Amino acid sequence: MLSKSELRDLLNRAPKFEDMTSSLRAWARQPGAISREAEKVVAIARKFNEEVTRVHDLKLDARIQQDPEHLPWEIVEEANMRGFYTMFIPRVFGGKGYSLSCAGLFLEEIASACLATANIIGVHYLGFTILTASWNIKMIDRISREVAEGEKQGRPCLISLAITEPEAGTDAQNIELMDRGKLGCGAEKKNGGYLVNGTKIFISMGHVSTWHIVNAYTDLKKGSENTVVLAVKKGMPGFSTGGREHKMGQKGCPASELVFRDCMVPKEQVCFDSTDGQKQARGVKGTNAQMLAYIWGASRMGVASFGTGAARGAFETAREFAGRTEAGGKRLINQEWCQSMLAEMYKNAAASRALYMEATYANGLYGLWKYLNLKPVYYLNRILPSALFDAVGPWICRRRAVTRIARKVAFDRQTDAEIDRVDGWASLAKFAATDAGVKNCHMALEIMGQAGLRHDRGAEKMLRDAKLLQIYEGTNQINRINLFKRLVKPDDPEIEVFSQQAG
Repeated sequence: MLSKSELRDLLNRAPKFEDMTSSLRAWARQPGAISREAEKVVAIARKFNEEVTRVHDLKLDARIQQDPEHLPWEIVEEANMRGFYTMFIPRVFGGKGYSLSCAGLFLEEIASACLATANIIGVHYLGFTILTASWNIKMIDRISREVAEGEKQGRPCLISLAITEPEAGTDAQNIELMDRGKLGCGAEKKNGGYLVNGTKIFISMGHVSTWHIVNAYTDLKKGSENTVVLAVKKGMPGFSTGGREHKMGQKGCPASELVFRDCMVPKEQVCFDSTDGQKQARGVKGTNAQMLAYIWGASRMGVASFGTGAARGAFETAREFAGRTEAGGKRLINQEWCQSMLAEMYKNAAASRALYMEATYANGLYGLWKYLNLKPVYYLNRILPSALFDAVGPWICRRRAVTRIARKVAFDRQTDAEIDRVDGWASLAKFAATDAGVKNCHMALEIMGQAGLRHDRGAEKMLRDAKLLQIYEGTNQINRINLFKRLVKPDDPEIEVFSQQAG
């Protein structure tokens, strides 16, 4: 028999048990009711797919092919009417309060029918993610309640994330690369806030969103220590939307250019700056890196659910085709080569789901929604009446002390190992699931042959849509290096990651 000290020593050796699996710990620590929530959100997504997505997906893709300036308002308004934009916002901020641990399953379901539609809904939560990662409770409450009010009034209020820049690309997303990249979105500090000049590109739903959470820099040569997170609202002087990308895939979800020309952002809309970073234990640069890890830990998990949806959608399309198509007087689905390919496709989808759920568990135990998944917090969120949250929530959230406490807990109490775990598993899930999605789309086209190239069959659209997943939220190459950095690299100070020679 092992003694407690021997057991602890063995489990702490690399790889640590916690790095190998989050799901086992989550079963005991997280509320059991989350599984029932998951069943409900999947059912809601399936109903939406039957009534909306599968009716409009090919039509929307074809329309934007003909008219690239068309915006998908019909989908946005339908999603807003069904409450999708408040679904995963906590009730204390005016949302419906479904657990964020269920978000991946919801998005996979939508993505299995149409990736563009999944992004029209899901990218709103990417904006909500960076807002939450600032832990500015006052701004989280203000913007979330505007989203909820927009839902009630039938006026969609979406949030976008604005990090990517024309010449910086992925450099703006990684603390190690930021100071070597060509950052261009500057923020000059003024008495009343920040004066912003620059451009952001590839901003999903930029033309449609009401709020944009923008990363700008007070020193463009040293962005890692001078990042400012700003909430910019549509219609503010000096802010405008520019052109839209003419994409190969996910045409239904616009990728926008955001332009800032002497845009004055008042101090009330500054979510986080270097003054806030100086108050945290890791300092300015360390806290900026931690914020990015919070963001990518959640958002890359979401993209992995998109990839899983693509893998599953391609599998289901190929299986349906094989079941009704004959070759040589025999249905394809009765031929062993086809059965073997369909089994491989099913494996790709199932393995991808297991990976993004592992990343989901890591987030629930150590990441962005750790405290929402604590059993007392979770059940209070479910039990207390919405009227109480609406009456008391805004008053509490306006207190500066609440933001200070939230940051102290969220930033200073998260360990380096927990950061590695959340960010590392998200990168693993992201590149594995999106690669699997593209692979399954190729295999679907192999099974379907020339029929798969017809737009009305859907398979070629799935491949065009899935290919984009390998690029956004950090290219899959970047995510492989990030996984190495977080969970693979031996404890050796001479090993460099994201080094100048790495390219």
